Amino acid sequence: MKAAVLHAPNQPLTIEEVELAAPRAREVLLRTAYAGLCHSDLHFIDGLYQHPTPCVLGHESSAVVEAVGEGVSYVAPGDHVITCLSVFCGACPQCLTGHPNLCENTEIKMLPGLSRRLSWKGGQMMHQFLNLSSFAERMLVHENAIVKIDPDIPLDRAALVGCGVVTGVGAVFNAAKVEPGSTVAVIGCGGVGLSAVNGAALAGAERIIAIDTQPAKLDIARELGATDTLNASNADPVKAVRELTGGGVHYSFEALGSKATAEQAFRMLRAGGTATIIGMVPFGVKIELHGFDFLRDRKLQGTAMGGNRFRVDMPRLLSLWRQGRLKLDHLISGRLKLEQINEGFAALKSGAAVRQLIDFKSG
Repeated sequence: MKAAVLHAPNQPLTIEEVELAAPRAREVLLRTAYAGLCHSDLHFIDGLYQHPTPCVLGHESSAVVEAVGEGVSYVAPGDHVITCLSVFCGACPQCLTGHPNLCENTEIKMLPGLSRRLSWKGGQMMHQFLNLSSFAERMLVHENAIVKIDPDIPLDRAALVGCGVVTGVGAVFNAAKVEPGSTVAVIGCGGVGLSAVNGAALAGAERIIAIDTQPAKLDIARELGATDTLNASNADPVKAVRELTGGGVHYSFEALGSKATAEQAFRMLRAGGTATIIGMVPFGVKIELHGFDFLRDRKLQGTAMGGNRFRVDMPRLLSLWRQGRLKLDHLISGRLKLEQINEGFAALKSGAAVRQLIDFKSG
């Protein structure tokens, strides 16, 4: 099968022939339909986070089941699914206390370098990324890395839910627990940030302030529920948010993953407010805050994939999409062939793209 391979940070991905093992017990072979280009992948391409190489990146995808291994009863060949990196065991303390996204079972949620599902050039090791590796024509995954969806759901929209949407909306509902009538600010209007804007609207927030440097993204944010927009290239976002809200917001969400914006998210809170860091701040980078600012019950927290319980959350999100309340069409800014993946990441890095999809169905 063809796959996009990362051999080393700061190098273009190369399209190569990669082999998959046959499905073993509780494993599912998938034919990839669509895979989204996410900033998380870009962090590994740029060397901001480390992963064993060579590897096949990609983690936001939809697919069709081709075959199942021994003991798999959840899906059958022909089923449509969404993948999720929050693979879970269902039996560890985190899973049993309602946090399957934080599953501790490394036999199911394998750490980087442990999977032996991919190979190349006569059996040499090819590393699987986040138990998925979506930038390939096929995937071999644990059955608890997928959720079955109705076959009439468009697979391109479904792929978006696999990471960006469940993370952004989940940060609002699961992590921050935004209350109706509250004020919200979202820094960064890519796929995750726009989903947080949409989630805040669904939660009944009275005022939703979207912040970005791209006017086109701010226009989309308004369509997804933002009541106000701020262009951070010509305004101090902290000062502007505090002026707009008379002292700061109840909830802020950082969806870029930078030191500066993480600190801004905290500083734009009113007393008792909560800032949630969704973006992946580069490894080793420290966030600096004044200790005094915590005295009035301000909180700073992170979230892993929006604190999702994806087999419950994703079908609910798709139901909201059917009702017209969750906006997915607005997030798709382009469709690419696998061979165009480096061009896609260049567009993502420029800040122009929202969510681009690798379309395996057209290839």
